[in-house]
Formats: sequence, structure tokens, C-alpha cells
Amino acid sequence: MILIFNRESGDQRLIKEDHNIVSFSLSKDNKFLLVSLVNKEIHLWSIEGSIRILGKYKGHKCSRFVVRACFGGLGEGFVASGSEDSRVFIWYRDSGDVIERLEGHSGAVNCTSWNPVNPHMLASASDDRTIRIWGLNHVDVNVLNAQPHALIEVNESYVSD
Repeated sequence: MILIFNRESGDQRLIKEDHNIVSFSLSKDNKFLLVSLVNKEIHLWSIEGSIRILGKYKGHKCSRFVVRACFGGLGEGFVASGSEDSRVFIWYRDSGDVIERLEGHSGAVNCTSWNPVNPHMLASASDDRTIRIWGLNHVDVNVLNAQPHALIEVNESYVSD
């Protein structure tokens, strides 16, 4: 259960989940909440006005470790999450469709974070003791105009200890 408390008005609202909560992430505009659950789902909640669930993201593995999801990309139009199967998953925020399964880590991926300045860059951290930086090789403006939340080609590099 998540309690949302408005300090100014004193209002309290609850989000009830049927499974244990692993982590959560708030959108930059404070209107949406991603809730990662132990049942291998991530729920997207609207918390502005009446609280309601907007979407569910599936496909990643999360049952033993803390795996964090995040909003990102152009207009925060994507959801990214690590996975216990050593991959990074990226979904379209609006449709919930998986658009990328990034491979390269050799351990559980615990955390993902979009670059706050470059919406085409994502970092992932893993139990393999590496951080990988993922980004685009190039951006096709025609594709972005037709589909503003499109990833084109993914390129990766990493930094390890």
C-alpha cells in the first residue's frame, strides 16, 4: 500500500496493490507513479485527480532482488527497468509494448536511469559490477516526426570497476 499525502491540503489517498512493492518512481511532473512489484509487473498510476491505474508493463524478471524502473526518453514517453535475467527492458509508456530488450550485462540489472539532459541516453547498473550507457547511433528526424517516442538504433558502452 502506498499513502499519498498532500502537505498543503492535508489530503491522504491510498494506492493498494495485491503484491509486495519492490520500488517506485515518480514522474518529473508529479502526475504519474511507477510501482514495481514482486509478481514481475510494473504498474503505471495516475496520481493527479482521482487515482487510477493506467497501464501494466510485463516481461522482465523480478522476484528476489530490488529492481528499479524509471520514466524517460522524449517527454518521458518510455518506461525502462532492469531485470534479473541480465537484460534491460524498455516499453512505450502509453501502450505498454516492449520495444527493446537490451543485452550486455552478466548479472541481475538492479537500476536504470535516463539521462536528464539527453533523452536518448540510458544507464543501467548490474550485479556484474558494471554500469552500461545505452544510446542512439543516430536519430532519423522523419521517424521521430511520425512516431515521437521511437528508438532507432541502440548503441552501448560500459564502465566497470
